[in-house]
Formats: sequence, C-alpha cells, structure tokens
Amino acid sequence: MDQYIGKMLDNRYEILERIGTGGMAVVYKARCHRLNRLVAVKILKPELANDADFRRRFHDESQAVAMLSHINIVSVYDVSQSDGVDYIVMELIDGMTLKQYMQKRGTPLNWREAIHFITQIVRALGHAHSRGIVHRDIKPQNILVLRDGSVKVADFGIARLASAAQATLTQEALGSVHYISPEQAKGSQVDGRSDLYSAGVVLYEMLTGRLPFEGETPVFVAIQHINSIPIPPRELNPEIPPALEAITMKAMAPNLNQRYSSAEAMLEDLKEFRKNPNAVIAAPEGGEAEEVDEPTVVVQLPEITSSERAANAQGDADAATRWERIPSGKPEKQAEEEEEAPKKRFQIPPIAYAVGVILLFVIGIAAFVWNFFFKGMFATPQEYEVPDLRGYTMEELEKRPDLLGEFQVELSETVYNEEYEEGEICQQTPEAGETVRGGQRTIVVNVSGGKDNDYMPDVLGMDARQALKMLQDDMKLVVEQTYEHSSTVTKGYIISYTPMEGTLVNAGDKVTIVISQGPEERPVTVPNFVGMDIDQATAQLAGFGLKLGDVKQFNSSEYAAGEIIWQSLPVNSEVEEGSQINFQVSVGPKPTPTPAPTPEPTPTPTVAPTPTPAPTPTPEPLPTTQTVSVDLSEYSGTVSVKITVGPSVIFDGTVDSSVGVLSREVSALGEQQVVIYVNGEQVDSYTLHF
Repeated sequence: MDQYIGKMLDNRYEILERIGTGGMAVVYKARCHRLNRLVAVKILKPELANDADFRRRFHDESQAVAMLSHINIVSVYDVSQSDGVDYIVMELIDGMTLKQYMQKRGTPLNWREAIHFITQIVRALGHAHSRGIVHRDIKPQNILVLRDGSVKVADFGIARLASAAQATLTQEALGSVHYISPEQAKGSQVDGRSDLYSAGVVLYEMLTGRLPFEGETPVFVAIQHINSIPIPPRELNPEIPPALEAITMKAMAPNLNQRYSSAEAMLEDLKEFRKNPNAVIAAPEGGEAEEVDEPTVVVQLPEITSSERAANAQGDADAATRWERIPSGKPEKQAEEEEEAPKKRFQIPPIAYAVGVILLFVIGIAAFVWNFFFKGMFATPQEYEVPDLRGYTMEELEKRPDLLGEFQVELSETVYNEEYEEGEICQQTPEAGETVRGGQRTIVVNVSGGKDNDYMPDVLGMDARQALKMLQDDMKLVVEQTYEHSSTVTKGYIISYTPMEGTLVNAGDKVTIVISQGPEERPVTVPNFVGMDIDQATAQLAGFGLKLGDVKQFNSSEYAAGEIIWQSLPVNSEVEEGSQINFQVSVGPKPTPTPAPTPEPTPTPTVAPTPTPAPTPTPEPLPTTQTVSVDLSEYSGTVSVKITVGPSVIFDGTVDSSVGVLSREVSALGEQQVVIYVNGEQVDSYTLHF
C-alpha cells in the first residue's frame, strides 16, 4: 500500500488516494480539513527531496506560481513541508487531460473545437508571461479539460526544475520533446515565445490528428524541430481554414523573429479569425529581407503590336540588361548623354513657355470642374438589380464573377444558421432583387457557421426542473425522461444522463436524463412485541424497518415491569418502511396499602347492652385520569377526528392539522378500549388501564 495514503500533512491535508505520477512528483487526492474541500497534493519524490538546493528551488518556483490567478490556470493553494515531505497543494480538477480528450474523441478535432481550446490556452500563457513566468512544458498532458468544456493549464514553473532532475526524466523526455521549441532543443535562453511555439504544436496536433515531427529517439525529434519545416496542416486536413493554418504555422515559426511576439498578438489573430474565418492572416515570411542600395523602379512600358512584340523578342538581350542595372530607370545611353557637355539646341522663349503653362493649368481646372460638378447633373444614373448570393460560398463567387455582375462583395461576419450549410452565404445587404443606382455597388454578406454547437453540461445531482429548463428552453435539446428508485439521490433530482458531459451537441439533438423517485417503498410486516422487554424490542425495531414512537408507562398485574403490554400497530399488519410504532410498558402492579394495626380493647364497665349498629359500607374506588393523543402531523388542512374511550365519545369534531398532536384527558375505571377515527377512517385502537 502507498505509504502516504491515510497520512495527514501539517495536521490539515488527509491523503485519500493516488491520482497520477510525474517525473518529479506523485499527485494525490486529499481533503483539506480546515476548509472542508477536496484538493490535489503533489509530493516531491524522495530521491529529489534529498537535494537541499533542489528543494529550495522547488519551493521558490511553486511560490511564484501561487501568485498566478486566472480562470484558465490551475490554482496553487499552498506550498509547504511536513515531516520531511515537500509538497504543493493545488486545485483538484474534475476532468481529463487534453491528450486523453483527443484520444477519446478521436482526432483530428473539429477546427471550431480546436480554436475553442487554443484560445483559452493562449489566454493562460498571456497571464503568466505578464508576471514573468514561462511554462516551458506546454503539451496536451499538461492541459486539463473540465466537464463544462473549459480548459486549465497545469504545472507552471515546474519545467524550470527539470534541468536539476534530468537523470530522472528519461521516461518523460520522449513525451515532451515533441512540443519543445527550437531554442529549447538547442539549450538556448527561452522566453514567452517558446511557450507559443509549443502551443502551436498542440494546435497542429488538434487540427491534423498527428504530431509535426516523429522519431524513434528524443534527439532525432529535437533535431527536426531545429532544422525541419512541418507539413502544412491543410495538406493533412483540407477542412482547416487557410487563416487558421497561417496562425498555426506562425506560432510554430522556427525563427523567433517570425513567430508571434507575445500571447496578446496571437490572441488578436485568433479573435479576428473567430469573427471572420475567411480573414487573411499573414503567414511567417521565408527569411529576412536583403539590403538594397537603390529602390526598385517600376517602368510603365507603352503598348506594342504583336509584330513589334515578335521582333523585340529576337532583339538585343543586352538592352534589357542595361535597363535592369541602372537603378534610376534611365537607359544607359541617356545617362551617358547627360554626363556630356551640353550641346546647342533650339531654345523656347520664356514668355511663350509661361503662357503655355498657364493655358494648360486653366484647361485642367475646367476639366476638373466639369467632371466633378456638372457632368453628373446632366447624366441619368444607371440602375442595377442586386443579385441573390445566398447559398453560394465565397470561393464559388471568386470562380464565377458573372454571379456578381457590376457588384463587388464584402464579407462581414460568420453567424450560426441552420438553413444554410457551413461556409455558405446566408444573409446579404442590400437584399436580393433590390435596385441601386450608380455609386458604390457593394453587397455586404454574412457566412453561415452551421448549427450553433454547444457542449453537454454536467446535470448530475441537479434538480430535474432546472435541468429541463436549461436543456430544453436554453439549449433547444430534445430531452427524454426516465425514472428510477434511488436510496442515495433525493426524489426529483437527476441520477444519470447521456451523452456524457463535454460532448458537442446541437439544437434538436436527443439527450436522456434519469430522475430519482426516491427510495423504493417496501411493505413491512409488524411483529408481535407484546410481552417483550422494551429494551429488547427497541433494539430490534430497525431490523424490522420501524421507528420508535411514544412510550408510556402503566401499572399492570399481568405483565412484569419493563414488558410491553400494548403496541399501536396491529400484529401482522403491513405498513410502509419507516413507520412509527408506539408502546405502553408495564411498571408492575399497583402497590397494596398496609392496614393500620388494631388497638387492644379497653375494659369497660358492664352496662346494659345497646343495639349493635349496622356495618359501614366499603367505599367504591375512584376513577383515574389519563391523556389520549392523536398525531396529525402526517395530514394537511382541516381533518375530522373522533375519539371513543369505552362507551364514551370524548371528542368528535374538526381540527386544523397544523396543531400537530391533539390531546384530551379522560377519567375512567378499569380497562377501557380507545378507538381513534380520522376523516371517518379508524386509524388506531388500543387498551388503557385506569
């Protein structure tokens, strides 16, 4: 058995069970008795705990990570040592690793699901990087997927300690090397961009279902990270949008300067892509630009005829060469002429030159005023009918310009739509058939993202009414309800459900919930307790499924003290499990009074005899008083009650059941039969001794 199971750390954390093992520590499920909550406790392995320097770094790193507070980061609650055991107390996550999730769901994942996960991962990295903490070991095994579909990144700061424990990490090396950055593989200094590279590899794996680099040894895989370029994701999975491929490849750029500079920059592209999956995301460039001495000059060539083009094709190739090597764009001959001394040429008089310039300026102004102010006043604007673009994809419009005619299209956003398939245009402005006149002829369109996907929530133990509202009204799911008895789940609450939590579901999908009907009601046969000792009977009640009610004591010459002389439930009757039974118990016979001693007769003088008086009659016994009670707590509203003791009716009327117990005192002699009726039905009958 594990030496830590059942151990109490710092008189606070009770170790319950082992839930995982890593290269440096073993993780346990534990209970914090101070706050009464379940936590995860990561205990440093003994072989590492013996190194004082490593222990110190372990505590320093853990305390730094404990300062992080983010919804997508596993919280660290405590860092401590107890009886030579170094440990970290963390948030206990109810879920699975992203690696397990991918294996269970099957890869590749839907790209919408992948973007849902990677966005949360990058948010977590951004928070940590802003506080100077680099993870260094981002991989699916360190990313936890919760039941609600949210993500938490674990083991921040632990990778820094791996160098001190390298000898113990050989088993884990192959698992981590698939995600390390080139600078990590080289042993260089790393920063937040290294985490973004690893996040890119995780995104690549989610989208394609495979790792970018494989190999038989960690060294071979690491070399590929340094020297190789992975297969573009769209070659492995054509369903991936080009923009998402660009984000993935930019995150995985081997050159640090071509990679995302920060998590915020990557989040910005992810945000833009989520708004518009057809957005253009700049992919990493192939290399750094070379220095040039002169700017490139674009020369506008005059149009030439086909015959001239054919002739020029056979002309002097050196002429083209000369054009290329003159940075200013001037022919070599012209450049040479400019260097020569100026020759005599015809000179235009300055006054004629000035008049020509003024004339050209006036003509230009007149043309500008006509075109922009008067031309439109005399022209009839042309009308255009807006085409119907719904049902087409943006790719189809690019291949079919005839569909647009005189219009151009502008993509607005992606929206969920059940009528149109994913990628098809589902909305447009202006609408089809409308008429526009001249001006800017642009159609703004929205593209369908398919049905609105959602995740199956965890409804275990939830009130069935609340669960039905969420599943039926909010998520538009079809809910099938079944019922089962349960001794552990309260009636009206959910025992189980399908599909499992975290499964992607769409509006109209069928789900099943099992609702508790409470414990199964079993009839109990009432045994005969009369004559049994009250202590013995009380000990046996639970075994018969009964509960002890009122116990009253009476004198009895027939039963010994402590013996039951009456029970409220008839023998061999069948009642519900948990029913209450009342008893009357003997305290023995009434004590007999001791007669007073007879005094000695005093001699009296002889007198004449007198008549003997008649004997005094013995007085009749007086009646005693007892209380008769009726328990009305199981009823509601007003009930009619009738109580008879022997031949007498001591109560007959209506009572509000909220009084709980109705009691009446009665005086009588000897044994009297008590009969109780509620709502006209006999509910109890027993004998009282007066």
